[in-house]
Amino acid sequence: MPEQKTLDVVGIGNAIVDVLVQADDAVIEGFGLTKGTMALIDQDQAETLYAKLGPGLETSGGSAANTLAGIAQLGGRAGFIGRVRDDQLGSIFAHDIRAVGTRFETPAATAGASTARCLILVSPDAQRTMCTYLGASVGLDPSDLNLEMVAQAKVLYLEGYLWDSDEAKAAFLAAARVAKENGAEVALSLSDAFCVERHRDSFLELVDGHVDILFANEMEITSLYKANSFEEAVQAVRGQCRIAALTRSEQGSVVLSGDESITIQPFNLGALVDTTGAGDLYAGGFLHAYTQGESLERCGQLASLCAGQVVTRLGPRSQVDLKALAQTHLS
Repeated sequence: MPEQKTLDVVGIGNAIVDVLVQADDAVIEGFGLTKGTMALIDQDQAETLYAKLGPGLETSGGSAANTLAGIAQLGGRAGFIGRVRDDQLGSIFAHDIRAVGTRFETPAATAGASTARCLILVSPDAQRTMCTYLGASVGLDPSDLNLEMVAQAKVLYLEGYLWDSDEAKAAFLAAARVAKENGAEVALSLSDAFCVERHRDSFLELVDGHVDILFANEMEITSLYKANSFEEAVQAVRGQCRIAALTRSEQGSVVLSGDESITIQPFNLGALVDTTGAGDLYAGGFLHAYTQGESLERCGQLASLCAGQVVTRLGPRSQVDLKALAQTHLS
């Protein structure tokens, strides 16, 4: 891996402001929502829900953005590309992601849809019910790319949600070409089982020959290969990409590379509060260790530690020093 790179990981994804609100089942049902699901909503619905919900925690979010923030918190050199609008939530996103040390330079759009937001209702049992307005984020197109930033990355990280927008998909493919031309590796997160269902053929083509590092949870990887079990999916993905990191919630994770299969145990660091961001922080921990030249086992362990920490609090970002946490548990 080239040593002269100035950035470890650059991610491209939906720039979303997460609004986390604790809500009991009655509130969730009162809004006509199905607990534990994610629904896409339009701008009017987003404004109405936002106005009716109680006080919440507002942070820069989106899957890839959470991953890059985790890398920055670990001391890595991270950059993020995503579109916001020049509005209040757009300013919150930009300030928040820069504050954790992530380089973010995508100019805010001056027209069109408002900044994306995800209203996350967290019930007492830590289940998430999400209402997502994608807004300006899906307007990302090749003109938004900072290709100089992409060229300086060791790894280009992409979230599967991008495949829901043709313009964003074109931006990803353009960035991937530049990354490969400059000796970088390409990592992909499958993001969501429903996303896999929508884009299975495209994802299969990507994974086989274009993606170096694949991140997926058990449901996503079994969906991708229409497998009847996790074990069957493991056999299907083996050899399709160089590395596959597959998470299994409380069962930990499995890292595959060639004929090698490494089982990573989960970290139980406290009561489960909110699973928001667990997969994102897993990818962040893994990619940070990977770009520092660590073994795949060490990559998986740091990934598991970061995921285990973030689920003990509300929100997709760690509020503890991840570097110190790693020194305590992995030294």
